Amino acid sequence: MQPDLKPLPGTIGQAALDVLQTADADAKACLAQQVGVAWADGRLAFAFGDLPPDRPARPDRPELRLPRDMPRRRAGGEKGRFALLHSLAHIELNAIDLAFDMVARFGPDQPLEFTADWVRVGSEEGKHFNLLNDRLKVLSGVYGDLPAHDGLWDAAFATRHNLLARLAVVPMVLEARGLDVTPPMIEKLVRAGDQTSADILGIIYEEEKGHVAAGSRWFASEIAAQRLDEETTFHDLVRRYFKGDLKRPFNDAARAAAGLSSGLYEPLADGPKEG
Repeated sequence: MQPDLKPLPGTIGQAALDVLQTADADAKACLAQQVGVAWADGRLAFAFGDLPPDRPARPDRPELRLPRDMPRRRAGGEKGRFALLHSLAHIELNAIDLAFDMVARFGPDQPLEFTADWVRVGSEEGKHFNLLNDRLKVLSGVYGDLPAHDGLWDAAFATRHNLLARLAVVPMVLEARGLDVTPPMIEKLVRAGDQTSADILGIIYEEEKGHVAAGSRWFASEIAAQRLDEETTFHDLVRRYFKGDLKRPFNDAARAAAGLSSGLYEPLADGPKEG
């Protein structure tokens, strides 16, 4: 059943704020898609008002814990697949807010095309959440049944005053990681006989390439506008705002298709290279 949604406001800035200030997970995902359609149809003016809150509204469930306090996810069986899909749904719910925070926070100072890209991304993240949550229901549960870690918004908060840092860390590091790990997850689901879940992850994987591409495209645009060196700036920002090293193995083909050259991420992988 679709949640009841209030009428959309007249501007994309307020619509983005409405998504961020919606606590219910189902309503947030559906509103994200509704905003995407309204923007594509030209029903939302390119105008902005208040800045977004430092933290978006969240549902009462799942219980949010520190990453170190999360239970170890067991592989295999229906419970293992449920836990995997639940963790991915949690990521997608956060991704909705990350996209619309990008619109509301940085859109006023960027071209209309910037807003168009991130509204599309946010709408697709809403679709991804719904696909995963619908699958959880088939597996006799729902999003919120398991605890989730509360570290996903840390990168957004840390980069709230720096567009280049936000682009570097969120789409070009965190979402790019999804390009690395999703194909092996799809293979595991196929081997487990869960083709339906594998197909859902296949849809997400293909669309996430476009999300990473949007990040790398606007990063390059801002780098050119500020006359900075792309690789040096990226390395400096990631080392400052991202905790830890980038993990191998990389999906080089998918990353290249999304505009990420190996010179950006390889020097940051698994600690400094020797020699």
